[in-house]
Amino acid sequence: MMKKAIVVGATGGTGAVITEELAKRGIETVAFGRSLPKLKQLKDGISHSEKIALATGDAFNPADIVKAAEGADVLFHCANVPYHEMETKLIPLGESVMEAANQLGIKVVAVDGIYPYGKRQMDRISEDHPKQPHTRKGKTRLAFEQMLFDNKWSNTQVMIVRLPDYYGPTANEASYLGSTIKDIADGKSMTFFIGNMHVPREYVYLPDAAFMIVELASKEEAYGKENWNIPGGGLISGKEIVRIAQQASGNSKSVIPLGRWGLSVLGLVVPVMKEIVEMLYLTEEPLVLSGEKYEKMVGPVRATSFQEGIWETIHALQQIK
Repeated sequence: MMKKAIVVGATGGTGAVITEELAKRGIETVAFGRSLPKLKQLKDGISHSEKIALATGDAFNPADIVKAAEGADVLFHCANVPYHEMETKLIPLGESVMEAANQLGIKVVAVDGIYPYGKRQMDRISEDHPKQPHTRKGKTRLAFEQMLFDNKWSNTQVMIVRLPDYYGPTANEASYLGSTIKDIADGKSMTFFIGNMHVPREYVYLPDAAFMIVELASKEEAYGKENWNIPGGGLISGKEIVRIAQQASGNSKSVIPLGRWGLSVLGLVVPVMKEIVEMLYLTEEPLVLSGEKYEKMVGPVRATSFQEGIWETIHALQQIK
């Protein structure tokens, strides 16, 4: 049974909802991050915040994590690196987290995406899908998995939870869709949508993802170099997402789809946009995750409807303003 947890990267999109889910369940939670003002803002926005302790530090320094994680049973690795620094910084960050967990002898739940699967080879992507990434980022993410599962971390047990693109009130620039919905909520005059707006894709609502991740983290038998897919609420096109979001926000300003050419041009000004080009295959031949393994271990997948999830996200974002 999980009595105390530490969330590394607590102010990020996934870290914030996992922190909230843990607190809601009455689990003592250490929210770990670099910025005390951001951590305080996170705590202020969460009910049951009396269960949350704040700890600042550098996730690249194992000693900082060890100090903050005293007494914890589980470490949630939600920290990330800027998209354009993934190849150089992702694995050193993960090694720091694993070194700390190994010293403490606590379990690790690492939150990651679907890049290592590469191109779709089955209709519903199970955890047994071949990992044959053809992109630089996919190969980096696969190396990240191999590092997490290395036998040298003999004093800890690990699972990786894999999410498709996500959205929700805490989603940030790490999410393609999160940025689009935030711009619609803000009434920006120029809003972009990454990829084809007519191809239906899978997205997970972050509060649903947090619920499922914490369910898995609470089960002893879910650990041990295991991958777990966290599926979304079905498929939806960009066009339909924009329609719902505009209706919810009262905003009808145009949304511009960005393909290879648009991203390359925008990348001259915003370098991170250029980095997205190699991942556009996911918007053309989307991967859809199977929840069968989760259902066998836990029960039904939690899936808020897009109508409800997008409305809740828009209204929460507008209240923050």
